[in-house]
Parts: sequence; structure tokens; C-alpha cells
Amino acid sequence: MDTLEISAAVRVLSDKEAIRDLARRYAHHVWQLEVGQLVDLFADDGEMDTSLEAPIRGREALGAAFQRLVDDDQADLQPFVHNHVIDLDGDRASGTAYVDLRSVRDGRSMLGSGYYQDRYVRQGEAWKFQSRSLTLRFFVPFLDGWAEAKESVD
Repeated sequence: MDTLEISAAVRVLSDKEAIRDLARRYAHHVWQLEVGQLVDLFADDGEMDTSLEAPIRGREALGAAFQRLVDDDQADLQPFVHNHVIDLDGDRASGTAYVDLRSVRDGRSMLGSGYYQDRYVRQGEAWKFQSRSLTLRFFVPFLDGWAEAKESVD
């Protein structure tokens, strides 16, 4: 492998790791209820589609939507992302990141599973979400869950 091939391979690995980190940071900021940091992960014209309402477009609308989530006393989302598949295409990429979701809703432990279908764009040296679309396969009560245990830990 010559120097040019090594440099290209390192760039691919670096790009994929940066995109994986983008998905990890999204989950982290959801856990921490950090609205500004969540919005910063999206391109200026970025979009989020949860399939629960119309897609949310633009950083201002994303900020308002994430703030509503934070302001919701029932919002206790704990996403775990894994099995991240990424296809690079220069300064753009697409990918699928699978998610297991835990939450407490109306005093009940909830368990969900699904995936994000993402499009990414490089802006400067940083990768951002161009679009993120969530598909939940299920989001159901976990009958003998952790809701009561959470209250005793708080």
C-alpha cells in the first residue's frame, strides 16, 4: 500500500468514526437533556422525522421541538445506539443506526427498539445530520420494569 492509499484509508476510517461519534453524541445529549448541543449536531437546514408528527426542519424548529421534549415532565428517554452501518460518498454519507430505547411514561417503564435512517453532510471538518428519521419497531410497557426503582434512586 503506498502513501496515497494509506492516506485515503485513514480518511475513510476517520470519517466513519466521526459519524459514529455523531450518533453517540446525539444519544448522550438526549440523556442529558442538552437542547443546544442536540441542535448543533444538525446542519442548518437539517431535518428530524420521528413519524409522530410532521418532519421538523431547520435548526430553530429543531431547537423548539427538543425544548418541548425537555420541558415535558414525562420525558425520560434513554437511547442506546449500536450496529451503525455507514456508506460514505465524499462529503455526504448515509447510514442506519439501531436504537434500543428505555423510558418512563405515566409512571410505567417502557421499552422500545428501532432504527434511525440518517443522511450526513460534512460541514468544514465536522460531520452533521442532514436528516434523521426514526422508525420504532415497538415501544411497549415493560411490565416488571424499573420505574419504581428509579424513583427510589432519585
